[in-house]
Amino acid sequence: MKPTTDAGPLLAFGAHPDDIEFGCGGVIAAEAKAGRKVHLVVCSRGEAGTNGTPVLRTREAKRAAALLGASIEFIDLGGDAHFEERAGHVIRLAGLIRRHRPGTVLATSTVENQHPDHVKLGRMVRDAARLARFGGLKELLRLKPHAIGQMFFYAVSPDAEPVDLGRVLVDVSDPAVVAAWTAAMEAHASQMRTRNYAELVLTRARLNGLRAGLAHAIPLFPADALVVDSLATLGRAARRF
Repeated sequence: MKPTTDAGPLLAFGAHPDDIEFGCGGVIAAEAKAGRKVHLVVCSRGEAGTNGTPVLRTREAKRAAALLGASIEFIDLGGDAHFEERAGHVIRLAGLIRRHRPGTVLATSTVENQHPDHVKLGRMVRDAARLARFGGLKELLRLKPHAIGQMFFYAVSPDAEPVDLGRVLVDVSDPAVVAAWTAAMEAHASQMRTRNYAELVLTRARLNGLRAGLAHAIPLFPADALVVDSLATLGRAARRF
């Protein structure tokens, strides 16, 4: 894989300590392995979850981030299961975007029938990416405005995949990437008490990969139409015509 350090950092947002790993962990591992700086922002500590304490889940998330090759920080948007779409939260997220100056942002999808925190966070990150560009935003005058290159939604579960957006399949077939991703998911041992989420996620990636002639693939969903300088820069389509 070609290095992606010239594309700017990758900034990924998750509502809960395991969302990023289960939703797009293979992408994180692949980008980090290619030499890109990757930073994770987790917006609660899973305090409303059935299994695991906030202290334990924080520890699991830190270990998982290290296994993926990413840095991580935690912020509070009201607490697990208490997210509300507020201007103050959006501006805070916009400040994070200005501080990290990413080329690409990933966030949970906004499909309604999933954990409500996922939906609300996806919408707030989308709005924050826009506010991060506005130079006159008084709360953020200390930080230089920043426009990202692309924003993609990721789906923590198949039911959260948008049907009204296009999709980009990211090849995560590299055995080293799959190994790091699997280890990161398994680091969330407290959540595996409910079911083997790692197996479910890897099976989904395997099915997406088989549809495209790959070993494993993860779908991402662009928030806006992608712009390219030339058709020659595009990869192949999933279907081999």
